[in-house]
Amino acid sequence: MKFDWHGGTISPSTEIDSGYRNTQNVRRFLCGECGPDFKFDRELMAWMRNGGAKNMADVVEEWKRRRGSN
Repeated sequence: MKFDWHGGTISPSTEIDSGYRNTQNVRRFLCGECGPDFKFDRELMAWMRNGGAKNMADVVEEWKRRRGSN
């Protein structure tokens, strides 16, 4: 069963599946984890969808790494 990116409860362990969407729900989660300066950019979105297995904790870690705030 695919995850509901619009209304599902997102946690750090939520896996990014083939149905992943950049929704307001995802943005709220990532702003909460990364801080109010979080923004999607093309490079991060491409990294998220590159086919490698990852979860939302990986996304948070990657966003922080790219900004030197780990």
